[in-house]
Amino acid sequence: MSEHKPSMKSKELSVDLRDRIVSRHKSGEGYRKMSAALKVPMSTVASIIRKWKKFGTTRTLPRAGRPSKLSNRGRRALVWEATKNPMVTLSELQRSSVERGEPFRRTTISAAIHQSGLYGRVARRKPLLSKRHMAARLEFAKRHLKDSQTMRNKILWSDETKIELFGMNARRHVWRKPGTAHHLVNTIPTVKHGGGSIMLWGCFSAAGTGRLVRIEGKMNAAMYRDILDENLLQSALDLRLGRRFTFQQDNDPKHTAKISKEWLQDNSVNVLVWPSQSPDLNPI
Repeated sequence: MSEHKPSMKSKELSVDLRDRIVSRHKSGEGYRKMSAALKVPMSTVASIIRKWKKFGTTRTLPRAGRPSKLSNRGRRALVWEATKNPMVTLSELQRSSVERGEPFRRTTISAAIHQSGLYGRVARRKPLLSKRHMAARLEFAKRHLKDSQTMRNKILWSDETKIELFGMNARRHVWRKPGTAHHLVNTIPTVKHGGGSIMLWGCFSAAGTGRLVRIEGKMNAAMYRDILDENLLQSALDLRLGRRFTFQQDNDPKHTAKISKEWLQDNSVNVLVWPSQSPDLNPI
């Protein structure tokens, strides 16, 4: 009865010996001759040369790490949940994993989702757009596609902005793939809203900045008309735009009110037709 010997794990070849095998291969020496000369099995010689051709090195490559404790079913469920609802939180994914009897460590769940190409990122804020808004924006882009740089330099851009010290400006994270930041499911819709600690009106052109005005209290159409009266033409003059400049404002009700329109008409100000819900088109 023959004695059974336990198999021993083969010892890894030294880097020097692996480099010598590659060097001999480059000089045209055959596998059998190398195997006999270096006392290395021919299968090992072939394996080292294969690895060198594929990876360009004979060094030992890093291991992939310990196997995941998550089952394939559990991993698929996590990825499906994060894809269906990109704003799901890691805590909610942990609870789902617990309910399925799967591992629930945060690092385990994050690693599984990262392997599918999804990464936690801050959700971008974008205007809430209807189909009518989208059509108007497209029409605006087509209408001004061929505007000359001289025409664009004559535009005086304006807007109000609210500086909030406290408010609902908390960031939300989403699970998304690279390059999908502006996909609808990965963004937070925004709409205009009043109030705030400080409200400012300002304007600028390609030549520089115009006047900046702090708005005291809640602004109405009369107050807006006064801001234009005291600051718009003077800003255009300071920026050397001349009288034939184009004024940009959005479609806020105060801007389109009768008294605002009358002031603009009385002062022969050319107003740029502006699509609603388009603050991202305004370079201010």
